[in-house]
Formats: sequence, structure tokens, C-alpha cells
Amino acid sequence: MPAKSHYELLDLPPTASSDDIKKAFRQQIARYHPDKVQHLGKEFQDMAAERAAELTEAYRILSHEGQRADYDRTLGGTPPAGLSASAPPAASAQAPPSPAQPPHADGGHSAPGGRQSPEPSAGPSPGKGAFHAERASRDDYLRKATLNRFQHAVEAVGEFDESSVRGFDVALIPRSKMFGRSKNPRLLGRYVSMVDAAAVADAWSQAGKWSTDETCVFLLGTALASAGELAVAIAEQRRKTRAKVTLIPVDARDWASYIPNDAPEIAKNLLARLKRGT
Repeated sequence: MPAKSHYELLDLPPTASSDDIKKAFRQQIARYHPDKVQHLGKEFQDMAAERAAELTEAYRILSHEGQRADYDRTLGGTPPAGLSASAPPAASAQAPPSPAQPPHADGGHSAPGGRQSPEPSAGPSPGKGAFHAERASRDDYLRKATLNRFQHAVEAVGEFDESSVRGFDVALIPRSKMFGRSKNPRLLGRYVSMVDAAAVADAWSQAGKWSTDETCVFLLGTALASAGELAVAIAEQRRKTRAKVTLIPVDARDWASYIPNDAPEIAKNLLARLKRGT
């Protein structure tokens, strides 16, 4: 895959303003902050650290007027309006946060720092196809990490056998006991990029088609609608259908969840394990 330009790393056009660059950097770097990935395996932590370093380098170059102008010339373009191709380095240029301590999502900064810039590679800017492929790769990484942790928590709880249900990443049936049927519900897990009313409605509908038995659905995502929107969406599904479904939205960034009061005990235990990382 061709190397990504600094603009593509930050999901910005070459004409982006300084404020746009700062805002985009904060949004992007927050996803890879050590606090966000400490619960993941070493492989994913290393990937996050590498991406944080790339984002920090992109910000360091693009936030400096003179260095940005030089970088733009290596892409075969001209400096954006308001930037001088011969502008000297600004003494007050802001240094980006250290890759090891990127800013939190609320916009706070760590101590300034950063590694030395490598020589920019000459050549044309990669096309949109490469950028979209990179974003898909990043999203797939988040999906795999989230489902991996969820499955490990299920294995720790035990008492379930794997099944397969179209539209869900994880499907589990309570293991039969020697002297009677298990009281545990069926479990379904689905990863979505955005947990919102539409995702709730679709997951609820699919779960209801799978079985008439009690089913608990874990809707996992790294972006969630407001608690109010989700509460209304879940209440609406309960009114519209007779399916025995309990749906729990889970924020995979910190494993916080909206747990209904009537959620089965096994679901509460599973969520507690997810939160602890054990």
C-alpha cells in the first residue's frame, strides 16, 4: 500500500486551516492514547503506538508554516492560501505532544516533545483508494480487538456453546445440564461502528428472528448515540415486538454499558469481566 500523506493521516484536504489541523489531530490521536488501548493485547498496543507516532509527525510538519510549505512542494502541489513558500520557521510554532503521551479526547495536552522528522518522500500524493483502504484497515483492527476481548470474557464465564447467526459476530447457546435445562439466556454479540437507534432496531429484529427463547444482545461500538436516544430506541422495540430480547449497548472504548435493571445475571457478570479485562 502506498505511503499515506500527512493530510490523509489526519483526514484533511491540503487546504485545511491551522485550526482544522489542530482539531483533526486531537480527534485522531485520542483514539490511540495509551489509556484507550491498555486493555488490548501487545500487538494492538504496538500498532496504536506506531499510529500515534505517525499522527504526531504529521501534526508537527503541518502545524509549522515553513515546514508545511516545504512538504506541500514534495507532494507536487502549491502551498495553501495564506502560506508563503519561502516563509522562515516560526519561532513560536507549536510542538505536538509526545507520541507516548498524546492528548486526551477532551483536548488536553501532554508534555511537548516529538521525534525528529524523517526526510519527506518525494512523489505524488496517494489516491483516495489508498486512504480508504487504510481507514478500513484501522476499523478492522478496532473490530477484531473488541470482539477478541468479548470472546475471552465469554470463555471465562463458560457454560455456553458456539453457534452461528447471520448478522452477528458472536452467537452462543447455553450448554445443556445433566438434570434440566440451563436458565441462562442465549447470547449474541455484534460490532457496529455506531451504536444508535438504527443499529438497535436492526439487531433487535434479527435477534427476534433467531429464537423465541430469552436472548441477550450485546451491541458493541466505539461510538454511541446519546443515552436518551438509545433508551427511546430500546423502549420502542420493546413496545413493537414480543421477542424476549434484552439489548445492552456497550462502549468498547472503556467498556461502559447501559445495563437494564432486568438484565440477566450472566450478562452482568460478563460485563463486569469486560470492564476488568479478565
